Amino acid sequence: MPETTGLQKVLLRGSFLCERQSRSISRCFAHVHVSRRFGDFLGPTSREFLSRSQRLRARRNKSKSVVTTTISSLITAIAISGMDMAMGQSDRHDWEDPSVVRWNTRRAHVPLHCHSNVEEALKFLRGRSLLNVKDGDEAVWGDDAIAAALESAAFWVKGLTNVLSLSGYWKFHLAPKPREVPLGFQLVDFDDGSWSSLPVPSNWQMHGFDQPIYTNIVYPFPINPPKVPEQNPTGCYRRSFKLPTEWKGRRIFISFEGVDSAFYIWINGIFVGYSQDSRLPAEFDITDYCRGAESNDENTLAVQVMRWSDGSYLEDQDHWWLSGIHRDVILFSKPEVMIADYSVQTDLFENNALATVQVQVVVEAPSDLVSTSGLSSYSAEVLIYESWSHALPSEFDEDKMPPEVGRAELRGINDSSVGCHARGTLTLKITHPNLWSAEKPYLYTLVLLLKDSEGKVVDCEACRIGIRQITKAYKEVLVNGMPVIFRGVNRHEHHPRLGKTNIEACMIKDITLMKQHNINAVRNSHYPQHPRWYELCDLFGLYMIDEANIETHGFDPEPWNQPQRQLTWDPLWATAMLSRVINMVERDKNHASIIYWSLGNEAGYGPNHDAMAGWVRSRDPTRPVHYEGGGSRTTATDVVCPMYMRVWDIVKIAKDTEESRPLILCEYSHSMGNSNGNFHKYWEAIDETHGLQGGFIWDWADQIRPGSLVQGLLKSGPDGIKHWAYGGDFGDVPNDLNFCLNGLIWPDRTAHPALQEVKHVYQPIGIMLTGDQVQIWNKQFFTSLDDVEFSWALYADGSLIGSGPLDLPILGPREKHLIPSESEPWYKLWKSSSGHELFLTITGRLSSTNSWADKGHFVASQQLSLPPALPRHVKVFASSDRPTRNLVLSEGTDTISIKSDTSDWVMIFDRDGGVMKSWKVKEHGVVSSGPVPCFWRAPTDNDKGGGDNSYDSRWRAVGLDKLSVVCKTGIQICEHSTHYLELKATLYVEPIDSHQYMSDPSPPGEGRTGESFWFEVGVIYKIYGTGDLVIDYDVKPNSRLPALPRIGIEYKVDKSCSDVEWYGRGPIECYPDRKSAAHIGVYQCTVEGLHVPYIVPGECGGRADVRWVGLSDKEAGVGLLAMSTPDSPMQMNVSYYSTNELDAATHEEKLNRSGEVQHRRPAALSYIILFFKSYYFDILNSVAAVD
Repeated sequence: MPETTGLQKVLLRGSFLCERQSRSISRCFAHVHVSRRFGDFLGPTSREFLSRSQRLRARRNKSKSVVTTTISSLITAIAISGMDMAMGQSDRHDWEDPSVVRWNTRRAHVPLHCHSNVEEALKFLRGRSLLNVKDGDEAVWGDDAIAAALESAAFWVKGLTNVLSLSGYWKFHLAPKPREVPLGFQLVDFDDGSWSSLPVPSNWQMHGFDQPIYTNIVYPFPINPPKVPEQNPTGCYRRSFKLPTEWKGRRIFISFEGVDSAFYIWINGIFVGYSQDSRLPAEFDITDYCRGAESNDENTLAVQVMRWSDGSYLEDQDHWWLSGIHRDVILFSKPEVMIADYSVQTDLFENNALATVQVQVVVEAPSDLVSTSGLSSYSAEVLIYESWSHALPSEFDEDKMPPEVGRAELRGINDSSVGCHARGTLTLKITHPNLWSAEKPYLYTLVLLLKDSEGKVVDCEACRIGIRQITKAYKEVLVNGMPVIFRGVNRHEHHPRLGKTNIEACMIKDITLMKQHNINAVRNSHYPQHPRWYELCDLFGLYMIDEANIETHGFDPEPWNQPQRQLTWDPLWATAMLSRVINMVERDKNHASIIYWSLGNEAGYGPNHDAMAGWVRSRDPTRPVHYEGGGSRTTATDVVCPMYMRVWDIVKIAKDTEESRPLILCEYSHSMGNSNGNFHKYWEAIDETHGLQGGFIWDWADQIRPGSLVQGLLKSGPDGIKHWAYGGDFGDVPNDLNFCLNGLIWPDRTAHPALQEVKHVYQPIGIMLTGDQVQIWNKQFFTSLDDVEFSWALYADGSLIGSGPLDLPILGPREKHLIPSESEPWYKLWKSSSGHELFLTITGRLSSTNSWADKGHFVASQQLSLPPALPRHVKVFASSDRPTRNLVLSEGTDTISIKSDTSDWVMIFDRDGGVMKSWKVKEHGVVSSGPVPCFWRAPTDNDKGGGDNSYDSRWRAVGLDKLSVVCKTGIQICEHSTHYLELKATLYVEPIDSHQYMSDPSPPGEGRTGESFWFEVGVIYKIYGTGDLVIDYDVKPNSRLPALPRIGIEYKVDKSCSDVEWYGRGPIECYPDRKSAAHIGVYQCTVEGLHVPYIVPGECGGRADVRWVGLSDKEAGVGLLAMSTPDSPMQMNVSYYSTNELDAATHEEKLNRSGEVQHRRPAALSYIILFFKSYYFDILNSVAAVD
């Protein structure tokens, strides 16, 4: 069929590149002759469609028969092209051509709600705005999320007469490749009875079809742009729909809000169009493809989705590769003359006392229906309403909500891409406006009306807007004139059961959790997100980086890391890259929460980025442009935005006088597993250095996948219990294992302990001690502390000795207040206390419920160390309250036994081994072995980052993970009296296996003395008649060793001592470099409760600055009490799991208390591991922190 092939080529090359719309295409091909035999080829369904389309057009304008011929010619060509493709007869591979990004789609625009009138618009927006923290409590994370997603889909449908949701169960078939889709599946009479049902929206991998794949950098297919694998899983979707009779005579549109990664669409067997870009809408005008609303006939919709496309090369974004129609599918209708788009720009004047709201409206009509001059008879009107409250009447009453009104005439032009359209600009002035900020997200309601020459409302759109202004200054980004600090986090769209499909309640849960933990900014990593997310950020108040759907991280490794091989240097990819930025800006331009636009992430730097930056700056000069790639300081970015840069380096850049841009970390504090150490150091620098304006933590939530259709939320293990699973758990190759687990929260939104540290460091209220006075500082820029009530509590040696409310004047933005301590009730308690340690805790709590937290939620809390008022008396260890007994020493061949003369307790030491074998109290075993030196810990996820240069690799290279303790001289009795005994031994800690220095011919390092040991440990055991044991260690490490993971001692304690009480930091897990949020006090917990179930086990459960800790068997009335020296508190861990068990287990459920790595069987517990550390290696803040 040569004529068909020719038409296909003309269609491809004549219109695809410009993303022309149907009426544009019809003009382009008016001159193409189409043979009648093509109509015969199409079959009766298509012939019926064409004849109906011709009749419709003839009725619209009898004098313009040429238009009917044109449209018929176009649709014939499209239908033949689509038929060939469906039947496997076409050589078209649009999904492997970067110049073909969309075809027959409409121009990008803001979301349209198609209101019938002002009343409907106001009621709809009010219903979508009255949300609060309790709506987030409706979030679901298990199998019930599937139904919730269908209910939540198409959030704008409820209450709208001109919008329909196509969410629900569609017929679905997965083919292994595009050429093997069922023959003719797009036709109306195709039998899909044997097909499966799949919810839409969804990712098909989340329902047992195909394999989920997680990669961080590497592409899941060979790099050969723009080609993708021939084995390209292809989803075929079908469903039917009817048009409401009320839509008769109106234009019909279908919008796919997100499809991964490329797709074709047919209506009633007629090929409509094509699109790629998995994170932005693709909208088609299907008026001429549908059976009319007046007939009440069913229409058949068919969609073919390819998993891989050339667009996949632009979407290598460190998350799960999931496919399908994962966002809403919407049908909506508009009048023939309609509001097609509108933009809102706000500016501030007279020190923010005056605001202008400029609205540009685009009106569109088919060129065969309304002429250019005809459109000029239409006018636009804008109404801006003050924000409503719960006290408003339920019925619409315009008199009670008087709007600001602006009107404008329209100037029509003839644009070949859309038919006739007209533009109008309306400007309104608002005096003393309520400004939008993340602190106080005030929103107005804007209603836009289109009226005809008689003043009749033809079309109506509406949205919520925030009045705010973004400007740039020297080393600052200003919001409403203030250099706000961005306390941010990166957020992937991820649901543990749904993948990339969203539920409104889950989005609210994320936002309220962020707000509750003092996060005020979010970066949409690394793509535009669900449109409802933006409305919610406007409503609840979060600053936002909106990021284009562009990342080519897989091109970083050799040999692709040369500039000429990066896609940004290839002009063939310019259309694909630029379209993604353009469509993002055009969709999201009216959202107050968006502070700046991002050109993408980790996609190199080249001419295509300069083109994108130029377009964005020209289209929207009101917002800065952000882009990290190419070194974070290129001309394409208006902010210096490095990732994982060290503290001293960001300070150096900020102090560079030649750099005028602010520095905002786009990623930092890598939150993988037990992490976020040294987080406070970044913020000490940010608070002290002009030019540092915050950063965005990587990242928000652990990303977890299901195993199969029947396994639901978690992957089922051999024990039948569902467990969290990650890359590689599904046989996916390649994969990057657990690098998808970088969150501050677990997938079900349970907070990691580190989130409390983030909350503390991010808190917007500064509380500090200045001499004897307490200073309170309101760090906020726009709001006072009138909604915060303060209280105090005073502790002596961990015990509460007084508390009460704290009366403060209301502090305005940026104001500070010094509290004269002498007048406060805690002052007398402090000065009269005999406590060794005194701590004053000041806490600020919400005085009333707001949208994101309940009354009483604590916003800020600070523990202040007060100097003791009375002289401190150091308590020696032997001065126990227990009576002093005579010591009885028994020496055996292999052991040394010491007990009290009443046999209340007995200690047994290994004479040759130099360590304790057991310690019993009242015949109950307390210590089963130890203490022994310990220099190894189970590596954290960030310890493992950096390959061969990681700390984990360095430690293992020298054998620190496999050490043995030997005593070459045995235990010596140095001193013995009635109430005191002193034993001494020298221990040598050696690697068991070979290590990198064994064959090293270079001279031995200091402390090595030509031997293979890494540590020489001198130990002295001091045993008192009270039953107290004091241990002194003198550790001499080999100088060749890297920074050590730990220097400490380890006990094995009987399993019966499962109750833990300690005086130190808590109650949350904390470490020397992550302890700001953990206040010093006396806490109680069980051993099980101290364990933190990170998805990949590692070092966990620590408590910092411990003064004493007790493990007890309450039933038997025995236990173990350990104390530190007064000037050197301990780092403490108590766990059912040994270091080796934590190190060996790849999943939490594989930990076993019996000493073997397998599925947990609690009954096998034999002992508890107790660690004390005098030195502890940091919980790294970033994998990039490795030198």
